[in-house]
Amino acid sequence: MPAAALPVFTVRTEMSALWRLSWPMLVGQLATVGMGVADVAMTGHVSAAELAAVSLGASVWSIILVTVMGVMMAINTVVAHETGAAEFARIPHVVRQSLWKGLGVGLVACLATNLATLVFDHIGLAPAVNANASRFLHVISIGMPAFACYRALYGYTTSINQTKPVMVIAFFGLLYNVFVNWLLIYGNWGMPKLGGVGCAVATASGIWLMLGAMLAWMRSAPAYRQTYPFTHWEWPNRAEIGSMLRLGLPIGVTYFAEVSAFGAVSLLVARFGVVQVSAHQIALNFASLVFMVPLSFGVGLITRVGQALGEGNPQRARFAAWVGVGMSLVFAVLSALFILLFRWQIARAYTSDPAVQALCAQLLLFAALFQLSDATQVATSSAIRGYKVTRAPMQIQVLAFWGFALPLGCILGLAPAWFPWSPAQPMQAAGFWIGLVLGLTIAAVLLSWSLQRLSVARLPPAL
Repeated sequence: MPAAALPVFTVRTEMSALWRLSWPMLVGQLATVGMGVADVAMTGHVSAAELAAVSLGASVWSIILVTVMGVMMAINTVVAHETGAAEFARIPHVVRQSLWKGLGVGLVACLATNLATLVFDHIGLAPAVNANASRFLHVISIGMPAFACYRALYGYTTSINQTKPVMVIAFFGLLYNVFVNWLLIYGNWGMPKLGGVGCAVATASGIWLMLGAMLAWMRSAPAYRQTYPFTHWEWPNRAEIGSMLRLGLPIGVTYFAEVSAFGAVSLLVARFGVVQVSAHQIALNFASLVFMVPLSFGVGLITRVGQALGEGNPQRARFAAWVGVGMSLVFAVLSALFILLFRWQIARAYTSDPAVQALCAQLLLFAALFQLSDATQVATSSAIRGYKVTRAPMQIQVLAFWGFALPLGCILGLAPAWFPWSPAQPMQAAGFWIGLVLGLTIAAVLLSWSLQRLSVARLPPAL
């Protein structure tokens, strides 16, 4: 039956199912983002040097963290398929192997985080900022193995429709982070005054506690008994881990391409002075906060599409995919209108500087403009991953961000003299945002086309 002929209540049922799956993850994502906000905000009351060190360290940490999230996301698809197929006996084995994979990925990420401190020696930092940013990364890297294993369990629990734990654990993780920050940044209650390094201690220890909390929840909650993975010991299986890496590495590359492109823009804008970089960071921060909603829909879509395919129902998988894309677009329209109407109020909430407010309000126009394409690209790429296809989204998004968005942003923002069609004067931050809008639009169009082809190709032949 074509999607247009499906009764309205079916659309409502699918929307309701996706919302029930996604909203606890949204709360969890917002709590996780809140940890980074708390680190920066609380360190800002120590000194400008400490704030600079934490901001630099957090920028590097977030790129590696998001890449690990992508690499570990393969378990979402695999467990969703097994759940849809009612192959519950196989899920514990998948989870155990994913934890082995997480341990390996986490150790590599820990090494990468420590090696990333070498970059600080070549970007002209003040010695004190360099030393503090390096110490921040050395300490926070201890949490990487726990984070990768936590994301394995995160994917497992969300793919069997148990999303409440990720919400509750992230919320209490945020409270723990803020409290330990208060103790260690400022030296309250007789604790050592560590400044920005105290943030790293709080975050790294908090991640290990979140992993422990997830393990305890799984052990005690009845919903996990059928698929509980810790009934016996199991050594790593090279074939199983290799299969999950082939699914997960392209997602990791995709996430890295997007986050590193935005990070590169931040570095390139910095040359134009405090007003430009401050307005850019404020607009980017608010856009990233709004992005948590379609991102949560996307994680839910992996589960909905994967479960439908696992039960052998490609028609429902296609329907679920496009309903999810539609929900993301509805939210994007609302968020775009909100940003358009309240862009000045948003700017004033972040800063009292009139020059930064004016430029931020201008950049938020671009943020409003790319809401539709950003929501579309994250929803369609997630639905495609539900089909166990991860290489095509990677290729499209790397092309969009590094092949179009960043080069165009450099041409418009920097106006290099060697390029024949450069503008007469650098457009600065606005030029880079125009490039980002184009890149996201290209990704949205190509991913929508890819999802349409893939979802139709998986339908059974007409009788």
